[in-house]
Amino acid sequence: MKNLVELIQKAKSMPGKKVSLAGADEVDALLALEKARAEGIADGVLVGNKDNIAQTAETAGIDLSNYEIAHVDSAKEASKKAVSIIRDGGADALMKGLVSTADFMRAILDKERGLIASKLLSHIALFEIPHYHKLLGVTDAAINIAPTIEEKAVMISNAVKIFHNIGIDEPKVACVCAVEKVNPGKMPCTEDAAILAGMNRAGQIAGCIVDGPFGLDNAVNAEAAQLKGITDTTAGDADLILCPNIESANVLYKTLAYLAGCTCGAIVVGTSAPVILTSRADTDESKFASLALGIAAS
Repeated sequence: MKNLVELIQKAKSMPGKKVSLAGADEVDALLALEKARAEGIADGVLVGNKDNIAQTAETAGIDLSNYEIAHVDSAKEASKKAVSIIRDGGADALMKGLVSTADFMRAILDKERGLIASKLLSHIALFEIPHYHKLLGVTDAAINIAPTIEEKAVMISNAVKIFHNIGIDEPKVACVCAVEKVNPGKMPCTEDAAILAGMNRAGQIAGCIVDGPFGLDNAVNAEAAQLKGITDTTAGDADLILCPNIESANVLYKTLAYLAGCTCGAIVVGTSAPVILTSRADTDESKFASLALGIAAS
């Protein structure tokens, strides 16, 4: 998949979807949902204080007669209500608006009324990058702080399911570190990368190709890989970058978004319904792309 336009077209082919927007009194999230509605991707249920939603909709020039509104008094209640709407069959996907990430995740992780479907939730962002030949995934910039090898294996499997759902049958996963050689003891992420590649070859991580360790340049630039004599299938052609920890993933995510001006779609994986998790600072364009990814990958 070369760009977000292709992703959006796939989302349009998914009929009858509805998004539960937690904290719908947030302009960019509401604009993203309105664009999704106008383009036939999804309808929406707006969850939050109805007066605040009305004021936000007026500011954004959005006609609320096109939406259901579920009134709650507080932002904390909005996340619980938005999840319960999905649990009760009133919507297909969850989207974060003007609510705290802590409250949002707490509602998702509730053992009795949440949306847990995997032993580990993870975050994936798909970026459209002008100087790269296809969409590039990054995991995990938002949830898992210092993942173990076992957790990294689950993160890869979570992301692979998303790639399969959007039509990429064998995504290439690059385990990125600072160097391309295994450096025992001093650089644990290089050891993790080699073990994960071995697990993939042994069939313990299926449905993809896992290679590493890679420097970022060798993962996304074929010439850089060739200069260093790296001939792995993934070299210069990665679909997914697995970062060593949340710091490196978050820095890569924000570098692409804020310095390179790239647009991305970002979701939580491992839930029973698509979860669109965006930053408050993300543009309505990125929030729309995230919504499209959530629908397309469902």
